[in-house]
Amino acid sequence: MLGKNNNPFSLDRKTILVTGASSGIGRSIAIECSRSGANLIITGRNEERLNETFHSLEGSNHRQIMADLQQTKDILNLAKELSDLDGLVHAAGIVKTLPFSFISRDDFASILETNLVAPAMLSQLLVKNKKLNKDASIVFISSISGTHCAIPGNSMYSASKGGIDGLMKNMALDLAPKKIRVNSIAPGMIDTGLLKDGTIDREQLEEDMKRYPLKRYGTPEEVAWAAIYLLSDASKWVTGTNLLIDGGYTLL
Repeated sequence: MLGKNNNPFSLDRKTILVTGASSGIGRSIAIECSRSGANLIITGRNEERLNETFHSLEGSNHRQIMADLQQTKDILNLAKELSDLDGLVHAAGIVKTLPFSFISRDDFASILETNLVAPAMLSQLLVKNKKLNKDASIVFISSISGTHCAIPGNSMYSASKGGIDGLMKNMALDLAPKKIRVNSIAPGMIDTGLLKDGTIDREQLEEDMKRYPLKRYGTPEEVAWAAIYLLSDASKWVTGTNLLIDGGYTLL
């Protein structure tokens, strides 16, 4: 069924779960989905920031649930509270940059657990317990560093996102008989506040932007709009796809 005003891009009357909604890309996806008419269920680990996201959502019928997806009990409890989902966006993730020679088993395990294992297990629970409606859409937030390019010091994060893309393609095949679509989005560098918090010098950032054919970083909203497409009826024949949102970076 098409959404409001027969607009295939509308999320009207769809219930969407967004993990990692307390900040960054996850927050933008939640807000933009609410503007497209969705009923949101948002999760995150930081109660104060998750509450900020919640109060930024447009419309009503939204819910927020505190959950640390590194904790198995939180994944189980979250899955129990959910039902009749039309869409799921896995935006929770962590980054730790270290030269390969200095990575530890604990660091590697933590990144893989958060970025790869947790979303896989949550998705599996929702499928097994029939919490996803027919024609539901699952969207993973991946990265161009997963399978498209390499960045010094990024081996752990890259491995986790490469795993996401492999998982996504196989899930798409396994879940197709259930009419559940599975896709991922691979953003390039997204400006989630780097210019504002002073973490990196402005001149360094502006120089780095020159490496992108479109001469700028992406915005969280631009990733959110891609997620809306994959969640909407406009992409009903799209599954197993890794959607690049990188300003042309991987063309070089």
